[in-house]
Amino acid sequence: MHKLKIRIDMDKTTAMGPGKADLLELIIETGSISAAAKRMHMSYRRAWELVDVMNHCFDEPLVITNVGGKSGGGAEVTAFGLSMLQSYRQLIRKTSELAASEISSITRHLRKETH
Repeated sequence: MHKLKIRIDMDKTTAMGPGKADLLELIIETGSISAAAKRMHMSYRRAWELVDVMNHCFDEPLVITNVGGKSGGGAEVTAFGLSMLQSYRQLIRKTSELAASEISSITRHLRKETH
């Protein structure tokens, strides 16, 4: 199956896209940037950079972090971050529904194998 991917760009940076949305969902699930990074098979540094970019692109932070200690620290997607994630996922759903026939028209002409 083919699917539509949408990125929201700000200047030369991607504020939100499929990978960043997946990262937010995994931070919600795990409560940790490190654990989310491992689940996505990326370095902690790369995941932290993506979170930092998102937090700087929006007028409110999408993710907040807690310093480690006895409780081990962690990360939390803010209410605003959850709202932006839900809006992004809804944008994908609505756009995919509206463009379904055009996507089908294009994808039926794609080769079965790519090199």
